[in-house]
Amino acid sequence: MIRIFACAGAVLALLSCAPASAFTNPLNDIRLASLTPLDRGPLADFLNLFQMQAIPRRVVAWHRGFGRGTVIIATSERRLYYVLGNGEAIQYGVGVGREGFTWSGTKTVSRKREWPDWTPPPQMLKRRPDLPRHMPGGMDNPLGARAIYLGSSQYRIHGSNQPDTIGAAVSSGCIRMTNRDVVDLYDRVKIGTKVVVLR
Repeated sequence: MIRIFACAGAVLALLSCAPASAFTNPLNDIRLASLTPLDRGPLADFLNLFQMQAIPRRVVAWHRGFGRGTVIIATSERRLYYVLGNGEAIQYGVGVGREGFTWSGTKTVSRKREWPDWTPPPQMLKRRPDLPRHMPGGMDNPLGARAIYLGSSQYRIHGSNQPDTIGAAVSSGCIRMTNRDVVDLYDRVKIGTKVVVLR
């Protein structure tokens, strides 16, 4: 321990004697805003693996019908199920629409995007004029790591930069998942996958 403090003291003494020009950073002229490997992409996906899960994903018994590969969202349970077949499904915790923004019905997956940009719809901007008009994809984006678009509607299953909202009714109708869970689901569903939303 004494050796560590002695080494640290020696380094500090050397730094205090060195001329400022000796430590000119050659990267000072590069805009740091363009260097964001932690914000989106494979490294951000990797870091999401270590975030705590509000509601752990698990395989459960499934005897409610619906074919293999179907996505079922049970709004009242705040759970999403991906049907595996053979009497099993993967259960994920989700955030759902708050009062006045719940819906039910059947949609199909029409698009999938990694680290999607977000453009709030006009109805949302009317309610929340403080929102940005457009936000590029990344860790700060409310759509999170992945977005799974449902038919021609404005609804999506997407990640979230607010994992503490999983299990709550807080959205404007979209289905929120942790980034870790939405990446898992994204890799399982295909374009045309049936999504059934139940109250």
